[in-house]
Amino acid sequence: MQIERAELFQVPLELREPFESSAGAVHVRSILLVALSGGGITGWGECVAGETPHYSPETTETAWAALTERLLPTIRGTTLTVDTEAIEHHWTRFPGHPMARAAVEMAIWDLDAKRRGVPLCIALGGQQKPVAAGVSIGLQRDDDALYRRVEGFLEDGYRRIKVKIKPRRDIMTLRGIRDRFGNIPLIADANSAYTIGDMTVLREMDDFILMMIEQPLAPDDFDGHAQLQERLLTPICLDESIVSLDDAERALDQGSCRIINIKPGRVGGLARARGIHDLCRERDVAVWCGGMHESGIGRAHNVALATLPGFTLPGDISASRRYFEKDLVTPEWELEDGSLTPLEAPGIGVEVDLPRILELSVRRSTIG
Repeated sequence: MQIERAELFQVPLELREPFESSAGAVHVRSILLVALSGGGITGWGECVAGETPHYSPETTETAWAALTERLLPTIRGTTLTVDTEAIEHHWTRFPGHPMARAAVEMAIWDLDAKRRGVPLCIALGGQQKPVAAGVSIGLQRDDDALYRRVEGFLEDGYRRIKVKIKPRRDIMTLRGIRDRFGNIPLIADANSAYTIGDMTVLREMDDFILMMIEQPLAPDDFDGHAQLQERLLTPICLDESIVSLDDAERALDQGSCRIINIKPGRVGGLARARGIHDLCRERDVAVWCGGMHESGIGRAHNVALATLPGFTLPGDISASRRYFEKDLVTPEWELEDGSLTPLEAPGIGVEVDLPRILELSVRRSTIG
């Protein structure tokens, strides 16, 4: 199917509450949405780049420039399929910008699945099945506030809890959670807040029987993570470190982690995410699907990906109401028995609320 029209929207959505990690606080998600149309069908993708370069060098501004000046103009008039080699070959002229590229690639997947009349999860090789949902809790003003948030999310039915940590907001916090809630499935996410010199503190976290410690060291410190993993009983999960299949292979070869958090928006799209999933499954390494405060559009792609068989751990794919008063899709994503389930409709399944997107957009670019 030839792509006749490409559109890009910037839609600011205010979070229901600020989300704080060791990298800083987020109050508003400035979401970039890509719409590709052809043959009377429109496919949607979402760029997960943040407003500031804390999590990744890519930002909303760099992604907007990459999409409007380079990526989308080359897409219009082409006939791209979801064939991995074809997409990768198309991008050889545009190195870098994996988050911007992912938004385009996801829209192609949605467009192709709708053309074929199948749900995106089936197109990816997964199943139309419930996906266990976990929740990520940002740094709170104090531990008592954190405990109230944990209690509320457990009552909502989430299958596991992830809490942000940083130096001096770690050991006592984790001990308090264990004292109050017992042996709940628990992850500590450091967002690279530590160094190998913090070995003593990180080893002390073994006492709390965590599912994993996520990204304790700097993204490029594969050697440090390998040294740390050798000394820890708790599995290390890598997130920011894994931007490509090569990164995943290097991490596993060096013993830098025992678990990988796969975010399709971070690694360049669904095809690359599926490749990392396949590698980890071959190596018997657990994976889960992380979230980036996506709207219901990006969340639909994450849910579809997480139906692949290697995603055995609950992901950060919470309900729409976890972050937003009103989402950009109907129906909104809702938690049922601790899970989210991809819809049976073709493509991403949910209907995109285009009037709301047009109303909220602060920038729009159309090609074709």
